[in-house]
Amino acid sequence: QVQLVESGGGSVQTGGSLKLSCARSRRFIASNCMAWFRQAPGKEREGVASIDSIGGSTHYADSVKGRFSISQDNDKKTMFLQMNSLKPEDTGMYYCAARQLCENWVRENGYNYWGQGTQVTVSS
Repeated sequence: QVQLVESGGGSVQTGGSLKLSCARSRRFIASNCMAWFRQAPGKEREGVASIDSIGGSTHYADSVKGRFSISQDNDKKTMFLQMNSLKPEDTGMYYCAARQLCENWVRENGYNYWGQGTQVTVSS
C-alpha cells in the first residue's frame, strides 16, 4: 500500500512556479523527517529540501535556496514544496520520502518510505 503520494507536478517555462504536495498516510512510525528528492534522466537522485515534522526545522540544497520553500499543514499529513523562479536544471522526477531523523538528510540511506514521484519539467 502506498504511504506517500506526490502531486502538483507539471510543465512550466523558465521563471515559472509550481507547488508540489505529498500526502502522508497514517501508517508511519517514527518517521519524523520528511524530504523532497529529485532525479533527472541520467543523473543521480539528489536531496532538494527537508522538514522536521515535529519541530518544523527546514533544510535546503544550495541549488534551490531562496527559490524553494518546504512546509507542512497543521495536522502534518501533507508536505508541500513551493518552487519559484524555476530553471531548466530543476527538471526531474520529484519524490517525497520519510525517515526518522533529518540529520544528514541528503543521504538516501535511511529513508524507508518513498512516493511514486511527480514529474516537473522546466523549459527554456
